[in-house]
Amino acid sequence: MCNAYVINGATRLTIGQLARTLDVNVETVRFYERIGLIEQPERPPFGHRRYSSDVVNRVRFIQRAKSLGFSLREIKELLAMDGAPCEDVRSLAEEKRQQISDQIQDLTAIRRVLDSLIDDCRTTSQANSCSLIGALAGTEKIGTGTEKRNYII
Repeated sequence: MCNAYVINGATRLTIGQLARTLDVNVETVRFYERIGLIEQPERPPFGHRRYSSDVVNRVRFIQRAKSLGFSLREIKELLAMDGAPCEDVRSLAEEKRQQISDQIQDLTAIRRVLDSLIDDCRTTSQANSCSLIGALAGTEKIGTGTEKRNYII
C-alpha cells in the first residue's frame, strides 16, 4: 500500500486507502463516522487522518452484518453487544430472522399477485388496452369469475 504509514508496527491508512481496501465509497466511511459506527481519527497538525486496522475490521463487520440483512441501527446494537452474553446477541439475530421470514412471505404473496397479473395479461390482452396496466392504475379488476378483485400492492 503506497503512502500507508506504519506507526508502532501497525499500518495506518488514509480515508481513500481505507475505502479502496474495503471496496466502499469514501462517503460511506464518512457516513459511518457521522452516525457513530466508526470513530473519526484525530487530524494531525500536518497531513491526513489515518485509520487503524481496528477500523478496517469494524467496517468489515458492518459489511458482513449488512449482507445478512441487519440495518445500520441494528449493527450499532450488535457492535455495542461485543462482550455481551451470547443469548442477548442470539435474541437480536432471532428477531432479524423472523423479520426476514416475514419479508419472504410478503414477497411470495407479491409474486403470486404478479404471476396472476401476468397470466391475465396474456389471456385478456387487447390491442389498445393492457389489463396489467389497468390493474396497476386501479381501473380494472384482475381474475376470473368470483375471484375478480382489485390488487393492492
